[in-house]
Amino acid sequence: MSTFERYLTLWVALCIVVGIALGHFLPGAFHAIGAMEIAKVNLPVAVLIWLMVIPMLLKIDFAALGEVSRHWRGIGVTLFINWAVKPFSMALLGWLFIGWLFRPYLPADQVDSYIAGLIILAAAPCTAMVFVWSNLTKGEPHFTLSQVALNDAIMVVAFAPIVGLLLGLSAITVPWGTLVLSVVLYIVIPVVIAQIIRRRVLANGGQAALDRLLAKLGPASLVALLTTLVLLFGFQGEQIIAQPAIIGLLAVPILIQVYFNAGLAYLLNLLAGEQHCVAGPSALIGASNFFELAVAAAISLFGFHSGAALATVVGVLIEVPVMLSVVWIVNRSKGWYERGGKVSELAEEQR
Repeated sequence: MSTFERYLTLWVALCIVVGIALGHFLPGAFHAIGAMEIAKVNLPVAVLIWLMVIPMLLKIDFAALGEVSRHWRGIGVTLFINWAVKPFSMALLGWLFIGWLFRPYLPADQVDSYIAGLIILAAAPCTAMVFVWSNLTKGEPHFTLSQVALNDAIMVVAFAPIVGLLLGLSAITVPWGTLVLSVVLYIVIPVVIAQIIRRRVLANGGQAALDRLLAKLGPASLVALLTTLVLLFGFQGEQIIAQPAIIGLLAVPILIQVYFNAGLAYLLNLLAGEQHCVAGPSALIGASNFFELAVAAAISLFGFHSGAALATVVGVLIEVPVMLSVVWIVNRSKGWYERGGKVSELAEEQR
């Protein structure tokens, strides 16, 4: 790792501080950037996400996607975590912490709205940023792409019913424009661009030329990640300063949920006998959230100044630093994971 990559956590912390400060002192500039959106999708952030994910997508050889079927156990684990565990565990944690333990410290008229926002956040699995987390853990890129594609397809039909069930609402207004546009902007367009570049580079210079290009694009991807972080925290700088205690309380169930789901996915992959390059991205996909969709859905259902909207925004605020901590845990535990996998293989052979 380069010196820049080695101290990524420090740069993230600095970007958080810079983003909050800029958002507080230059709110007009951030309001103008925040207004550059279509169907609640911010276009400057979309461009930065392209710069983040395209270098990762350049590594993907679509001709090899058929091989991902051998990782069916990892796919099964991730789908189980995303759709059978995460929304329901968040509903339980929201009720426990926000509805009970922290209720005396929160505005009484917003408690139910806060819980609703947490549920909406957990019901939308992450898409684009997963490519960044997977790359940082040296995850299997074909598995990551196929899992994101599956989640996108399931989200179209499952997001509204799950949220409706957990919120007790007879009808959920899904921001379909946001959902479709997000998939197109964050997945379809970057995949197409990356594959066009990949084919041209391989045709002109072979694998060596592609490797050189990837080495050059790596720093640009990390800079885009940090710039995105400055923007996201800048957009919410005023709210963070105005309501720090409430944001801290809302962060508690989100943090527990992230580590619980990541740990459960990681352990289930180990027990299932999956490779570490699959278990890592599986844990990260199982833990992270599609915050653009969650924020848009909360605003559509409850309003911009609602507790639900604020709860989803807290998810945005802690997404990057918390997921970086999960990346660190996955990387540091690789030796333990692989030793555990060998023990499982030996036990299976003895049977």
